[in-house]
This record gives sequence, C-alpha cells and structure tokens, in this order.
Amino acid sequence: MSNPKYQEIINAEIPKIILQNNSGIVEVIAGNYNDTAGKATTFTPINLFNVSLNEGADTKFNLPANYNTAVLVIEGNVKINNQDVPCDHLAVFKNDGEEFSITSTQNAKVLILSGQPINEPIVAHGPFVMNTRSEILQAFNDYNVGKFGYLEEA
Repeated sequence: MSNPKYQEIINAEIPKIILQNNSGIVEVIAGNYNDTAGKATTFTPINLFNVSLNEGADTKFNLPANYNTAVLVIEGNVKINNQDVPCDHLAVFKNDGEEFSITSTQNAKVLILSGQPINEPIVAHGPFVMNTRSEILQAFNDYNVGKFGYLEEA
C-alpha cells in the first residue's frame, strides 16, 4: 500500500561496465555489479543487469544463493554453466549456489534478474501488484476516483 511512484531512467544514466578483454558490457539497472550500483530504486533487494556479450565471451556472475535468479536470453545463444540456453529461453536457477558462468556461442544479449524472495502472496493486474484480489480492486477504485494524484506539465 505504498504511494505510487515512477522512475525515469534514461540510457545515459545507466552505469555500463566493460567486461574483461572487451568481451561485452554489463548495464547495471538495479542492484550492484562489481561495486557499481544501478540507478533504479526497488522495494526489496533486486539485481537487474542487461548484458551484451561478444561471441566467445566467458564471464562469471556472483549473486546471493538465497535470491531467486533467472537469465533471459534475448538475442544469440549462450551456455550457462556449460548448459546450452538458446535465444528466447529463460533459465531459472535453483537456490543452491552463488556463482554461475555465461559463455556466448555467438553475439548475445541476456537479461539477468535476481531478487530476494518476499515470501508474500502476489496478485497482479495491469500496473498494479498487491497481495490479494480485493486489494487489486481497491487499487483500481483508488485510481478511478483520482487518489493517485495528477501529473503536471513541466
């Protein structure tokens, strides 16, 4: 039941880390990668990295073992811990280790998502995320009667 919030983050504001041997780039959107913090603020600890890899790149990532972690392959093909993960596939990790490697078998883009579990029920509809259906209905009602405030033109 927090106040509504919008974050505008333009590409120029996203920290970009060049990987070893110029093998790719990690854009740190949220969380922390090699002591570089992303600009996005989150309600719970989250790491969100947009990663571009050149063919043959081999890089390691280290994220907390208790976080829920997944890698979405957006372009190209990669191997995650030596297991093939083709384009348009999502690799979901077990919570039993901290380090994993990504090797690109061709130029690739991957999105790494990792976050601390919130251990709460989640109900989502449209832009709203709440714990129950009745809370979702209340959010729609609040929006419809103008309780979310108004944007002013600059």
